[in-house]
Amino acid sequence: MKKPKVEVDWDISAADMGGYEHYMLKEIMEQPEAVKRTIEPWVKNGRADLSEVLDRETVKKISRFFIIACGSSYHVGVVAKYNIEKLARVPVEVVLASEFRYSDPIIDRNTLVICISQSVETADTLEAVREAKERGAKTLGIVNVEGSSIARESDLVIYTKAGPEIAVATTKAYSTQLAVTVLLALYVADCRGTLEQTEYDWILNELLSVPEKMMQILFDKENIQRIAYQHFDNEDIFFIGRNIDYALSLEGSLKLKEISYIHSEAYAAGELKHGTISLVVKDTLVIAVASYGLLVDKTLSNAKEVQARGGHIMGITTESLESRVSKVTDEILTIPDTHEVLLPSLAVLPLQLFAYYIALYRGCDIDKPRNLAKSVTVE
Repeated sequence: MKKPKVEVDWDISAADMGGYEHYMLKEIMEQPEAVKRTIEPWVKNGRADLSEVLDRETVKKISRFFIIACGSSYHVGVVAKYNIEKLARVPVEVVLASEFRYSDPIIDRNTLVICISQSVETADTLEAVREAKERGAKTLGIVNVEGSSIARESDLVIYTKAGPEIAVATTKAYSTQLAVTVLLALYVADCRGTLEQTEYDWILNELLSVPEKMMQILFDKENIQRIAYQHFDNEDIFFIGRNIDYALSLEGSLKLKEISYIHSEAYAAGELKHGTISLVVKDTLVIAVASYGLLVDKTLSNAKEVQARGGHIMGITTESLESRVSKVTDEILTIPDTHEVLLPSLAVLPLQLFAYYIALYRGCDIDKPRNLAKSVTVE
């Protein structure tokens, strides 16, 4: 059988290190442009318009979303769950792809199964796509490579525009996937009439400004490097947060353990007192992600519990919340203010840079961490 030709529009220069010490740092710095490339084609006449992929009548019939993914893409799904449910008022279940096939999922023709993958050949995710289709659900792939297995087998596809990502630990693929899920949340909310126009406009305008605000954060990378130098010899680093801050903490912790080999876990801040706080001893570093204004005081209360046991607190928050958060934290990193659904899109950058510099100071193989591969093609 003669296979069709597929043209990949990547520039060969994208595979060059471009003067950076590692591909990972280069790819972190490329995120503003990658996000801009990803979102701009889908914004038309002041609306997030995905109608050429997902028609409005189909959206109105959706009774439930499943998001299936692995690793960092799963963490994108956790953020997306909060955002889609908040904006579009449709229930969302996020399931690890390796668990989806064996959980006997309750899905039907009114279920949209969203498959997110940064490597696009992930065996678990590919098999989950097939399982969902066999059960009668419509599938939507959010992927970075045209002609990939997941793109071919999904009913619908939205391509991110991250470009080649060579470092094993994903950065710009995560950010572009996150941007697509915000576009999706806005589009579904628009189709179903669940969002006031003023808030819709606010979110869309903030989404379009994400690349510029990302550049502001990256400009401050030397400060993040300085803080990383103070903590690179820690052997245990924990992350806490609530709501979307917790969802982001999952990614911050994964990035750190992937490339620095430090033992790290992320916890919903309110769960600390249900056992986890027993792990906190003198000088334990706990990173409190406290950007979500409605819950910042709750997170800070949990941070105080850590301090009372001798722990060290580093805070991640917005510029407008800095004065409140700094009263509880030992160090603080800030991001520009934005709408709450976009906070993870900005706050992930200091967490990526923190992990990168920690690994750099520990002398780790940052682009090719031990035991890991870019594509996981076995179950």
